[in-house]
Amino acid sequence: MKTIEIYDPITSNKPIGCGPGGDRELFRMSTMIKALENEGKSIKRYGLAENPEMFAMNKTVNDLVESEGVAALPIVVVDGEIKSKGSYPSNHDLATWAGMSKDELVMMMMKAKMANKSFCGGDCC
Repeated sequence: MKTIEIYDPITSNKPIGCGPGGDRELFRMSTMIKALENEGKSIKRYGLAENPEMFAMNKTVNDLVESEGVAALPIVVVDGEIKSKGSYPSNHDLATWAGMSKDELVMMMMKAKMANKSFCGGDCC
């Protein structure tokens, strides 16, 4: 099974969600991560402020942050290989890296939408 690790920038006080002031991209990522976990996929998320030891333990991530600063974040690592940096990947990319087909992604998103009644996959609420 593939392991996906997301190294996030320092979290802000900005609310997550679709309401006023909410960050849609953070909401999309949180929802996608939960949906992948519910499908039994191995996905971990580390915040720079909350988990600095995880950044320090991964030499590749640590070197990238040292050379490019926090602009390199978020960094997505799949089985030890950096797959993206500087922005969050698409739902399709995350599902593909987790070993899912496009059809499995669609089914997973439908289940998440039914369970949450508020899945944000682009256009929100």
